[in-house]
Amino acid sequence: MATPNFKRTKLACYTAYFTMSSVFCLPPLLFVTFQNAFGISYTLLGTLILINFCTQLTVDLFFSAFAKKIDAKWIVRLMPLITSLGLGVYALIPSLFPNFAYLGLVIGTIIFSISAGLSEVLLSPTIASIPSDNPQRDMSALHSLYAFGVFFVVTVSTVFLKIFTAKNWAWLVGLFALLPIIASVMFLTSPMPEMNGSQTDSTVKKSKNDLFVLVLCIACIFFGSCAENAMSNWVSSFMENALKIDKAVGDIVGMATFALLLGFTRILYSKYGKNITNFLLFGMIGATVCYLTVGLVQNTVVCFIACVLTGVFTAMLWPGTLIMMEEKIPSVGVASYALMAAGGDLGASIAPQLLGIVTDSVASSSFGANIGLSLNMTAEQVGLKAGMLTTAIFPLLGAIVVIIIMKKFSQKPQSDQTKLLNDN
Repeated sequence: MATPNFKRTKLACYTAYFTMSSVFCLPPLLFVTFQNAFGISYTLLGTLILINFCTQLTVDLFFSAFAKKIDAKWIVRLMPLITSLGLGVYALIPSLFPNFAYLGLVIGTIIFSISAGLSEVLLSPTIASIPSDNPQRDMSALHSLYAFGVFFVVTVSTVFLKIFTAKNWAWLVGLFALLPIIASVMFLTSPMPEMNGSQTDSTVKKSKNDLFVLVLCIACIFFGSCAENAMSNWVSSFMENALKIDKAVGDIVGMATFALLLGFTRILYSKYGKNITNFLLFGMIGATVCYLTVGLVQNTVVCFIACVLTGVFTAMLWPGTLIMMEEKIPSVGVASYALMAAGGDLGASIAPQLLGIVTDSVASSSFGANIGLSLNMTAEQVGLKAGMLTTAIFPLLGAIVVIIIMKKFSQKPQSDQTKLLNDN
């Protein structure tokens, strides 16, 4: 029997992951537009991000629990169509929900977040199940495509809104709603590999020490996800409203550069990186400095650079924690990956929402108004800076977790390797 050709299947996975980036970065790009058109507050906009990742979190846990009872192959094939449906609801808001725009945003967010959660659970195992001479390269390429997808979405969106104005935002969303259909068609016309959903976490069950390491890794990915997603979701609004940078310039030079640095850093580490624990500590500390700079410094250029450089420091905080877990816990299974995904999604839910709440609270307070008067800033600018400053606590706590892991468990793998060499 001839071996199936999975080349188209692999390309379909890459296409699905690439187009999935619109789910995460397109709504934040339109936050200011939604504010102006529908009068939606920063807190409610942050709630959309919370809904997004909480929905993903629910899907991650549900699918992990019932993976054996679900036909994963057909879900992978139809998953991009769910993305299109969710974005389609966004595009139809002016027609279907003219007086209840926020309700439409919530419905659309829930729908495409289900697809995003499924992609997080299924695309990586699909790629891993495809025979390959270099599986690590394939997996690295898959995860790097998210960042390059963000760059594509930001660039196209900025040019579109510059030419056709923000009044036509629904047409832009409709355009991106069509792209995932390409991935679905490719999946429907491609063979699907067999995926193993029965792997267990025998190591974790046997060792309380490994369970403690897993808990620390979940905490690490939580704080790292907070650091990455707070900036990626709010950088567009921050540059426009806090730094008073033209939206087109802020999105293309700012948000798009953030995404490029995120992607290139991941690629460079996959080729040249060593000692992921040290790299994670470097990233956590660097992200902390960036958030403190953005929150405390008034110079526009310095804040702009700090926003962009956050992409470098946060690039490996999510995937790097997975690598660290694999190093510290041999033969880790599906359940641990599901818990790690849950920790990351929880961080991506909480941090952007907290940033929005702090921004609204400070901007509407007498404290924010007084600080603004003394610094020649608006209350809104003070609120956004306060939100960024608050977010610095997450990578700072993440750095502490990494230090604990380094001190408590860094010697274990080394001694095991030494023992192995001596035995040989």
